[in-house]
Amino acid sequence: MTLAALIARNQTTQMAYYLNLALDNGVKPSEISEIITHLAFYSGWENAMSAVVVAKEVFHKRGIGPDQLPPASVELLPLNEAAEKQRSTSAEQNFGPVAPGVVQYTTDVLFRDLWLRAALVAQDRSLVTVSALIASGQVAQVSYHLNRAMDNGLTQRQACEVLTHLAFYAGWPNVFSALPVAKEVFEKRK
Repeated sequence: MTLAALIARNQTTQMAYYLNLALDNGVKPSEISEIITHLAFYSGWENAMSAVVVAKEVFHKRGIGPDQLPPASVELLPLNEAAEKQRSTSAEQNFGPVAPGVVQYTTDVLFRDLWLRAALVAQDRSLVTVSALIASGQVAQVSYHLNRAMDNGLTQRQACEVLTHLAFYAGWPNVFSALPVAKEVFEKRK
């Protein structure tokens, strides 16, 4: 969550410290690499590339080589056909007439590739996404992704802890902006 918030906000000053802390606490280099790759799409290319510069230095100092990182092309996890059909149909109906390219890339690149990479389990991928969205103030996207995170196994209690933790790294205004969305998600899921 902390790395996701730092990457989403392009806060690289303390990133090396938190990358080392993550590695010390058992986060695998492959998971860190995959978090950065994932957030290139959710926080922007420039934020991800800034994180790459810091991670490269940390990995070098720790003797972490390319053999410990996921390759660019990997065998993908199986696609949940029913859920993907529902998501893609909704996106096409709502936004296809406005931005067909965005809808197509969302389907092909995000949901039929990025989300199916095995180097980061679905719950962690969801957790990183929700954390980055909250940290960058993108509350309109939180409902979908928090529901997805909970579908991927995140509990309500864990989601509450995410919000509490992020207040310190993303600021109280971003968390308070996300609280009504989280509350609505929790109430609808009961």
